[in-house]
Amino acid sequence: MSEDNTTHFGFRKVPVGEKAGHVKAVFDSVASRYDLMNDLMSLGIHRLWKRQAVALSGVRRGQRVLDLAAGTGDLAQRFSGIVGPEGEVVMSDINAAMLGQGRSRLTDLGLVGNLRYTLANAEALPLVSDHFDCVTIGFGLRNVTHKQRALDEMYRVLRPGGRALILEFSHPTSTPLQKVYDLYSFNVLPALGKLVTDDAESYRYLAESIRMHPDQETLRAMMEGSGFERCDWLNLTGGIVAIHRGFKL
Repeated sequence: MSEDNTTHFGFRKVPVGEKAGHVKAVFDSVASRYDLMNDLMSLGIHRLWKRQAVALSGVRRGQRVLDLAAGTGDLAQRFSGIVGPEGEVVMSDINAAMLGQGRSRLTDLGLVGNLRYTLANAEALPLVSDHFDCVTIGFGLRNVTHKQRALDEMYRVLRPGGRALILEFSHPTSTPLQKVYDLYSFNVLPALGKLVTDDAESYRYLAESIRMHPDQETLRAMMEGSGFERCDWLNLTGGIVAIHRGFKL
């Protein structure tokens, strides 16, 4: 098998055509306990990270927002309240189990008027060009097989003047923090996954996928390669998470 026909699934190399299936299996396994595990893994800090991302988005009433890898809808819920009945929020995910969890959760909260749902691959969105004021992807880009294609698609569907936000695990900025983070990621996370979801392997993949994700500067350069301008990032929790932002001018 040639190098060009493989990609990373965590630390493993797998055929390009098989990665999406492996990722699907991970999220099929964890979908029903996804929110609980997020709270346990981050001690609830993921809610602050998402709040910061929403604040940086600059989304206003009446605007159109696309939330990729929307999962159980944490970001979409916030955006739905901001854009109001005149606006639109499209929740998109490649995984039917995750999107179903999100749709059920937001419907139970009474959020139905300005929300739309689409099962789609971020690398090939079935959406018109130049439409959205903001495109977000929260903790999902690292799972995409061809990240540059996803960035290209994010740029395509944004209207001129629109902006993209990428909320993702990144690379800690200090060596001591990196060592503690590695210890936690490769020991505590799989054990917690085994205890709560009876699935240690999915959370071992989570830790590995974070390490294989581009660092802050590399991701900024990738965004520029897709056409985004004024690209920057904000490190959160010492760089464990970063929010990247870019504009379509």
